[in-house]
Amino acid sequence: MATRGRPRTFDPDVALRQALDVFWERGYEGTSLSDLADAMGIRSASIYAYFGSKENLFRQVMTLYGATAGEPPRRALREGATARAAVHAMLRATADQITHPEHPHYCMLILAAPTGAVENHAVRQLLADGRHGMYEEIRERLATDVPPDHVDAIARYYTTVVQGLSVQARDGATRAELETVITCAMAAWDAL
Repeated sequence: MATRGRPRTFDPDVALRQALDVFWERGYEGTSLSDLADAMGIRSASIYAYFGSKENLFRQVMTLYGATAGEPPRRALREGATARAAVHAMLRATADQITHPEHPHYCMLILAAPTGAVENHAVRQLLADGRHGMYEEIRERLATDVPPDHVDAIARYYTTVVQGLSVQARDGATRAELETVITCAMAAWDAL
């Protein structure tokens, strides 16, 4: 059976990575369909035909982001020998990622669409759900060797530190400056 329309002339995986670069640089609302089409080397109609909408493309981009730039901090959290070591490694991996010289200096989950137009509520909710997932991952890791009555507060604290690191990096903090924040945050471990 013959397919209708013109055959696809782009690699969807390459196009998705190109879209990631644009969304990461400009955020959700700062990225137009024209920006995406230019970066991906395809027409806007092809974006709609393959990805469905800008929002659906962004959702796929965030999945890719989570599997690439977002993975090292999560891996560090999973692999730490103790909860404290895991949190420390996660913070350091986060700082490494958000100050990487080849990427914008912030976490997309934190800053790609923190506020915006009412019609973009679904995108903000997607990111809020992702941030809540970050909290849950930290909480689950802490539950392995932190007293139960402290888990929620400590998880909330270190989730806030991760988010703050992203804001600081976006505003120009260097990797070394973020390391001092991490040192202070880990000094708080016993008090928490």
